[in-house]
Amino acid sequence: MSRPPYSEIVENLPSVTPFVGPETIERQQGKPFRVRIGANESAFGVSPRAAAAMSEAARGVAWYCDPEGYELRAELAAMHGVDIENVTLGAGIDDLLGLIVRMYMDPGDAVAASLGCYPTFVYHVDGFGGRLETVPYRNDRNDLTALTDLAAKQKASILYLSNPDNPTGSYYGSNAISDLLDRVPTDCLFILDEAYLDFVPPDTILPIDVEDPRLIRVRTFSKAHGMAGARVGYAIAHRDVIRTFDKVRLHFGVSLVAQAGALASLRDPEFVASVVKAVEAGREDYHVLAGDAGISSLPSQTNFVAFDFGTGERAGAVMNTLIERGVFLRKPAAPGLDRLVRVTVGTPGDRAVFSELFRDVMNGA
Repeated sequence: MSRPPYSEIVENLPSVTPFVGPETIERQQGKPFRVRIGANESAFGVSPRAAAAMSEAARGVAWYCDPEGYELRAELAAMHGVDIENVTLGAGIDDLLGLIVRMYMDPGDAVAASLGCYPTFVYHVDGFGGRLETVPYRNDRNDLTALTDLAAKQKASILYLSNPDNPTGSYYGSNAISDLLDRVPTDCLFILDEAYLDFVPPDTILPIDVEDPRLIRVRTFSKAHGMAGARVGYAIAHRDVIRTFDKVRLHFGVSLVAQAGALASLRDPEFVASVVKAVEAGREDYHVLAGDAGISSLPSQTNFVAFDFGTGERAGAVMNTLIERGVFLRKPAAPGLDRLVRVTVGTPGDRAVFSELFRDVMNGA
């Protein structure tokens, strides 16, 4: 039977999604994972205040959420010292990246990023018909000079940077990012993906400046706040930019329950601080574990550590064996990064299970 044709863009896209979920692998293997440390979720859970707020909010799900997300946006604006008109919400950074690409990129436009950057951003660029131009990482860090040179050379409509970086965990402080922004072409949008910013020293963070319409900063409740399943993120930008989001965003895109949970989590900074402290301890455990196994691990300012196995073949073999033994892990596929396996910091119990299985695999058991 004939069917209406798909758009040319969609017809030429691969039939894949950016991530294969752990649930899919569990169904394939016919057993649950013992440890889930592959997606940089928070094993430390959600603030008890947030859990209570979401439970209470669930009583009201017969009603639509506030399409403006006013109360949550007001709280975020006050926390960051900006006006509410400088903040918008999305169903996680993934949603916001798709909206930004739609706002700034026409089909055929060049977009500049690092080779091996966040796959969901690439997914959106491809999905809206863009042309991704990349430069490789340099010494396992984003090459900031090469990125701005690429953006200028390709006349890119967007330059994307994850800082702290996924998948390496590297981080650039305020001065380096400020210098980069000075070099971004005036007609190029700079997306600064700050999903892991809760895990860096506050005094190293680029101060917020909402007067520069070239810069959009995106942040999430999926990491330190432990709300990955709720899907809440936000963008901070010039008020004209934020106003333009209203042309393309889903107005009920952040649910009633998610808004309530995020607001309560913001009001429980002690919980978030406890998660950050626990993650710091876990990162140190991982560095020791890797060193004891005779491999290196990359410095990290995130909630994960990248273990370096030297080659993509060895990294894949170790990861796949651990997956078979009940540990959910992921690794980058890009050349130069495929030697890494990214390991999320779990609870002490998670780390104990992982450490035992990891040592067995590395010892050939």
